[in-house]
Amino acid sequence: MKNPRVARRWAVAPLAAMCLAVSGTTVAAADPYPSFPPDQNQLPQLPTEPQLYDLLPIPVPAEDPWYDDPADLSSYAPGQIIRSRTVQTRLLGLPFPVHTEQLLYRSNDVHDNPIATATSVIIPGIPWSGSPRPVLSFQEAIDSTDSSCNPSYTLRTGTMKEAALAVYWLAQGFAINVPDFDGKFNTFNTYDEGKMVLDSLRAMKNSALGLADSGIALYGYSGGGSGSIRAAELRRTYAPDVRLLGTAVGGFPADLQAQARFAVAAQPGLTGISNFTMWLGFAALSREFPDAFDAEELLTPEGQAIVADMGKRCVYTIAAAGAYRPISAYFKPGKSLDTTPEVMRILAEQSLGHHIPDSPIFWWHGIWDELIPADVVLPTVEDYWNRGADLRFYTMPLPEHLVNATAGWPPAVAWTSAVLRGLPPGDRFKADIPLPR
Repeated sequence: MKNPRVARRWAVAPLAAMCLAVSGTTVAAADPYPSFPPDQNQLPQLPTEPQLYDLLPIPVPAEDPWYDDPADLSSYAPGQIIRSRTVQTRLLGLPFPVHTEQLLYRSNDVHDNPIATATSVIIPGIPWSGSPRPVLSFQEAIDSTDSSCNPSYTLRTGTMKEAALAVYWLAQGFAINVPDFDGKFNTFNTYDEGKMVLDSLRAMKNSALGLADSGIALYGYSGGGSGSIRAAELRRTYAPDVRLLGTAVGGFPADLQAQARFAVAAQPGLTGISNFTMWLGFAALSREFPDAFDAEELLTPEGQAIVADMGKRCVYTIAAAGAYRPISAYFKPGKSLDTTPEVMRILAEQSLGHHIPDSPIFWWHGIWDELIPADVVLPTVEDYWNRGADLRFYTMPLPEHLVNATAGWPPAVAWTSAVLRGLPPGDRFKADIPLPR
């Protein structure tokens, strides 16, 4: 356990950490990347976020015994609470006036092995009467490979990148559930994300917070959308005891094979940013499927060094390091994802559509998303529709991934707020605009 630095002012802690990182006088420099071809990303290697968080007085999860697995983890039921604690939530480093309870609970990984992960349940001081207080489960786009990037930690340090979005549900009196749905090992776009979301809701219901009978809605964009939609798909078979009123999602890949083919190759213009998603995916998937996503087997020594470095970063420095750096340039001769049957099998198994949600869905996707092309999403939307999903889908006619996140968020807040208050979800519709060929 680290020695707390209680005199440090929280309002300036994140800024101070960044300044120290830039100065190079406090944070040890990481091993340099290999030289890159002149047509690839030439940014210098950045410090990792864990290096910056090491400057703060709250220990990162890897050094905090509260997160430790119990010796008898397999004896716990999915969603059963292992331990709990009350913590201070911070927004941009400043204490935020809410009650936050963190729950460590048992869930299952993609192979159905028992795992422990955490969720943070935030309750505003606004009274609620007439019914159990509704809950919005907010799945942040974690998209990272280190447990210090998970919201149970960043909510405490004030660096959770989407924290301000949750305020608009809190202001209405709703409780917020924020799970570490990628687990301590930080998975990415796999069905165990849905298990961890559902088990976080079971843990919340099992807690002493008075939310056992609350109505629940899910929200998530990008990586958060992946965890949310997988929870909606798995609810009927994995957690029928969790009652979902609706799920609002956007900006995530549906067909992982198609997404991988897009992200591995050099792309022109703004779409070249998408290259980072394959480095992130490879680093994360190699933890759950090490025999298939084997860097030593598939990648050159330079590619192996990049994957190793990507294994301990949060999304922003992963994006900075992996943009305009196609992983296809680092395959060994004769190697690729397409020619590795086990990789393609896993990507197909973890793609969406193996289950159809049995609760209302509100889904949007940008027609010009530089990270996730609409063609990766629209066939699955069509499949959902044809199989009778209770779906409301529209193609956002705007460019850029974050622009579409911002534009789609207000309708998602309005829709989830309505269903949480008991209003009907509205008629099904599918307003998709195919990309021109």
